[in-house]
Amino acid sequence: MTSALLQHSETLTIPPMGADRVRQRIDRTTKRVNHHIDALCPSTPADACATWLPPGQATEATGASAPVVARRLHRALTAPVRHLADAGGRRWRPVLLWEVIELLGGDSEHCGPLIAATELLHTGSLIVDDVQDASPLRRGRPAVHTVFGVPTAVNAGTAAYFLWDRAVQLTFPDDAARRGDVRALGLAALRAAHAGQALDLQGHGEEMDQAVAGGDRHTALDLVRVTHRLKSGSPVAAALEAAGFVTGAEPELRRALGAFGSAVGTAYQITDDVADLRGVMRAGAPTKQAAEDLRSGKVTMPLAHAVGRLPQHDLNRIWQQMREGSGSATAVVETRRELAACGAVQACLDEADQLVNSAWSQLEPLLPATDHSRWLYELALSIVRRDQVA
Repeated sequence: MTSALLQHSETLTIPPMGADRVRQRIDRTTKRVNHHIDALCPSTPADACATWLPPGQATEATGASAPVVARRLHRALTAPVRHLADAGGRRWRPVLLWEVIELLGGDSEHCGPLIAATELLHTGSLIVDDVQDASPLRRGRPAVHTVFGVPTAVNAGTAAYFLWDRAVQLTFPDDAARRGDVRALGLAALRAAHAGQALDLQGHGEEMDQAVAGGDRHTALDLVRVTHRLKSGSPVAAALEAAGFVTGAEPELRRALGAFGSAVGTAYQITDDVADLRGVMRAGAPTKQAAEDLRSGKVTMPLAHAVGRLPQHDLNRIWQQMREGSGSATAVVETRRELAACGAVQACLDEADQLVNSAWSQLEPLLPATDHSRWLYELALSIVRRDQVA
């Protein structure tokens, strides 16, 4: 890799492929991914038993009750999951997995169920996350729990995790060893992600109190980083490591793929914290409230990075307002401005780029020396630099 690719993020402008060509290629792959999402979790009630029940139990749903079981499973599981999945989203996780499998000489079409499961697992986590955060809006639509109710949303969201199991069976029907390896990756990722969500739900208020009082941001920052890595990095790491298993990659390459996936997923979550401050728009409409995390007193990367960058009295004022939920709309707007002006936002963007570049420097020498490898790097940068894949 050339040294220019490892320089400060401000020297890394639009990748050589060009933002438009990156977006076009993502769009083409996304259409293929959507086809496999439709196959893994069909939107028709008649397919609900095969989608949600293990093979042996699915065959038991026969006779006069079969249509009733199918309709109810569709209403309680398929419809909530498809409500959010059909709202779009960037689909970058399955697109990234698709491209890695292709780069390593695998058949992405054959692995389509596994690739689709990566997106649907993420969809399930968003459904549950919105319940826990009481978020009213997701991807420009009412959140699932506001449409189907909290109990149904929680059950459907967690049920979506198990589509990974169905995908593994469909992808490797005659390879028990490979099924075991890929299932284990999925389970480990879910364990890590739930630990990350537990840390997120606990919040980092105590650590932020200490940081504001003492001026040392390191503990708060490290805790946010660990939370992001577990919650957002681990599922992507598992997906890319799975690509190594399905293509027969050597252990060293599988580990490097996992580390790269973790870096991209974690970096994306860092820039998601920035996007939350700025507000996320798609087709001219908001997909979630601007500064939603800030309004709820959540400690995110920009806020943690502000420690030591803002004057003590300004930081204390901001934190007390946000911690107590007493910040007015005007105060929120001013806080967004102050976080950008002090360099906290840029520190987040720089850290995200550094994560991707560092992991890439370890992965790139193990990959085929082709243009496809270069494209993978450009794709990763475009994912993290969210404005290029809106």
